Amino acid sequence: MWNITEKILLVTEIALILAFLAAFPVVNAGNIIGIAVCGAAAFLTLDAFGIRTALVNAWKNSLPARIGLCGAAVVFTAGIIIAAVLSIGMVRAMNNAPEKEPKLVIVLGCQVRGERPSKMLARRLDIAYGVMERYPSAMVVVSGGKGSDEAISEAECMKRYLTEKGADVSRIIMEDTSTTTFENISNSFAITDPMGLGRDITIVTDGYHQYRAALIAKSMGAGEVTAVSANTEKRFIPTYWVREWLALAWFKIR
Repeated sequence: MWNITEKILLVTEIALILAFLAAFPVVNAGNIIGIAVCGAAAFLTLDAFGIRTALVNAWKNSLPARIGLCGAAVVFTAGIIIAAVLSIGMVRAMNNAPEKEPKLVIVLGCQVRGERPSKMLARRLDIAYGVMERYPSAMVVVSGGKGSDEAISEAECMKRYLTEKGADVSRIIMEDTSTTTFENISNSFAITDPMGLGRDITIVTDGYHQYRAALIAKSMGAGEVTAVSANTEKRFIPTYWVREWLALAWFKIR
């Protein structure tokens, strides 16, 4: 019979699996790994007594098993610590709003459906339009190339959307060749440096993405990097949050 702790663990693990499943039809490393890890944890919880018995016997009777269990415990603990540290950085970055009017705002693109922005991109653009209204002298780079499944570049779609809302087209700079966050930043600087706009920037993107975008910008010589964050649809947050852990870990390794 399960004790109360095991029941709570099992309910939590199932809830997390459902949270990752909620992102479908979006499938990426975030929900694949999230479902796999939570599913494995749920399986272990279901047979908690048998697992405990096997681990105790292995610990008592085998030195290699003790070494393996210690190694697994170290890896698990390190993973929890790394995820916590990255999450703290992500939360801080998404709330790092500019204290004064920025000269340069970079809006990071994402998927275009036909010639219209996806819901995620539209949220970013609505925030960007608000930034343009709040800071009337800021220049705005819309950054994003054209994917194989997109009719126009993300930058072109973003420019159209903003101008349809009433934004001043003379303040919008298109960067329409990038395919990654690295390219978003580097290609934007390649355009704005000759214009004398400097490298103090405000980035508009989803909150979960701000920390990595800021780190990339800093690695490319940006000065002060601030953030105005779009809200991510709630059902996508667990999936994109875990995917961002992986992307940040890879960035740190590189």
